[in-house]
Amino acid sequence: MRWQNYQLDNTVLKVAEDMMLWQSERGVIRIDKNTLALQIILDGQKGGYVFCGSGKLVLDTIVETEEGAFGRPVDKEINKPLLMLGETEKIQQNLAATKEGNLAEIGYGNQQELLAKAEDFCERFFGRRFHSHDCYDIDGGLIFAFSNEADKFDLLLTKDSRLVYKATDMVFVSNDDKVILKSPNGVVCADDRKIVIKKGKSFIIKK
Repeated sequence: MRWQNYQLDNTVLKVAEDMMLWQSERGVIRIDKNTLALQIILDGQKGGYVFCGSGKLVLDTIVETEEGAFGRPVDKEINKPLLMLGETEKIQQNLAATKEGNLAEIGYGNQQELLAKAEDFCERFFGRRFHSHDCYDIDGGLIFAFSNEADKFDLLLTKDSRLVYKATDMVFVSNDDKVILKSPNGVVCADDRKIVIKKGKSFIIKK
């Protein structure tokens, strides 16, 4: 499915119970009860949400080889806005109307403050990646954008068994038994037939 233009709905909802936004053998993204949610409309259709509250990202980005384990797991607390694009039906089932005081529990003085924060997040995300005439194809997968300490975005893209995670200090790609990890320590490419390890300008190929 392709979208060009986004719009942020101004109806503030909340997460009724702790909820998994995504879960696989590689990791999970969880958001906590009472996290606030604003729906994103993409070209007139329900496209995703901006969540403001708390949660957790856990991701197994370790590559096991005969040379040992490379990489380190991702284990991050989510306490800044989180954007999710993709399937929304399951999310809607766990959302409820907000009551007076819900915004204050999350640290927002009023609805306008929350909307301004979410709008700024969306403008930076869509504006940095897409021009006004570009189309963006989610194609049945999920996309997550997290604020990082550099005021940029860490990204997680997933569809079926395929996963891409891009952060300031690493890139991790996984598709079934094929894995690529790029970090400041080097590059590791592994599948069920061989392992390629790059350290500096040298490559080591293990079969």
